[in-house]
Amino acid sequence: MISQLTVFLANEKGRLAAASRVLSDAGINMQALFIADTADFGIVRIFCDTPALAAAKLAEAGFRATITPVIAVSVADEPGTLARLLEFCHQSSMNIEYGYCFAAGDGRAIDVLKIEGEGAEEALAAAGFKVLAPEEVYVVDPS
Repeated sequence: MISQLTVFLANEKGRLAAASRVLSDAGINMQALFIADTADFGIVRIFCDTPALAAAKLAEAGFRATITPVIAVSVADEPGTLARLLEFCHQSSMNIEYGYCFAAGDGRAIDVLKIEGEGAEEALAAAGFKVLAPEEVYVVDPS
């Protein structure tokens, strides 16, 4: 599993910019950022190089931030690779709570999935999917 930074933000002007500034000032690099919003708050999911440090820095600045374990799968950046991954998850009765994808360069994409329950990583790897370890995705926090 890898660690994703999850930040809960009040749906107010400037809150996302302020959180981004905290991370920037701490030298934290974001590879991907996704926002789900409601009328009152937003859930910001951040894929960054040092998630534990990022959560600590955000907490120091008064933000509510947590680390969420997710699975990152490296696939070819071409049509059909996400469909094959999701079909396997469906056939294996995996419940995907949410997911997102981003291009990683050099012809690869990374599909990030939050899957309910245990054993998903092992099942994906056994089926031939390239499940990424933390050190393949970001700097592993020394703490």
